Amino acid sequence: MLAPTMPKGFDPDHHLDKVGAFHVKAEDSFHEVPRHKHRKGQLIVPLQGTITCHVEESIWMAPTGQAIWIPGHVIHSNQISSQAEFCFVFIDPGLATMPDECCTLRISSLLKELIFALAALPLNHYQTPEAQRLISVLLDQLVRQPSGKLQLPVSGHPKIKFLVDEMRKPGNVKYSAAYWAKTLALSERSFARLMVNETGLSFRPWRQQLQLLLAINQLVDGERVETIAHELGYESVTAFITMFKKALGTTPNQYRQRVAAPK
Repeated sequence: MLAPTMPKGFDPDHHLDKVGAFHVKAEDSFHEVPRHKHRKGQLIVPLQGTITCHVEESIWMAPTGQAIWIPGHVIHSNQISSQAEFCFVFIDPGLATMPDECCTLRISSLLKELIFALAALPLNHYQTPEAQRLISVLLDQLVRQPSGKLQLPVSGHPKIKFLVDEMRKPGNVKYSAAYWAKTLALSERSFARLMVNETGLSFRPWRQQLQLLLAINQLVDGERVETIAHELGYESVTAFITMFKKALGTTPNQYRQRVAAPK
C-alpha cells in the first residue's frame, strides 16, 4: 500500500531531499491545479485515471502506464480525471539526464515498483543507505524510459487558444477545417497556414491527435466506444478503432481495460 500521501502545502523546492515521491488521490485534492512552476523537475505517474498537463505550447496527457515529465521552471497546470490516483516524483535539476522539455514516458513495471517503494517511505527515512540506493536505481531506470505520443501541439496565439477551447467541447471536434476557418473569420488558406505556423501540423493530423486525447478521457470515464466514435465524427466505429489501434497499438476496449483497472 502506498503511504504517505503528499502533505498539504508541501513545497518541493524547499524540501531538503533531492528526490521525493508522494501518493495522491483525486478526492484528496483539486481536480484542477492552476498554473504554477517549481525549481525541481516533476514526474507525474497515474495509477488510475488520467492527468492532462497544459504548458505554453502543448497539452500533454498520461493515462495509466505512462507518465508526464515536467522540467523545472516550466509553467504548467494540471487537470485530473474523476477518482484518479497517481504519484508525484520531484527531482533536483542535474540529478538525472532528463529532457529539457515536457514529454510523456512509457513507464516500465520495474520503475513503477521503484516509485511505489519510494512513495511508501516516511520523509525522515530518505537519508538512510537503503533509501539512497533505491533512489539511485530509480534515477538510473528513469532515464531509460521511452517517450510516448500523447501530446497536442498548441500555441499562445489567441485564435489557436480559442480553437482548442472550442474543439474540446462535446461534439465540436468533428467539424471540418472549413467550419473552423469561418468561425475564426479566416480564409481556408489563411487557416491552413496558421495551423502549420503555430502547431507544426496541418489541421487533419492535428485534429486526429486531439480526437485521440479526447477518446482516452472518455474511455477512462466509461463511455461506450460507439458513442465516442460518433461524437468524434467518425463515419463508423471500425474507422475509429482503426485510428486508435494505429496510434496506440491496441483497441479502445483493450486500452480501457488496461488503464481503468486499479493498480
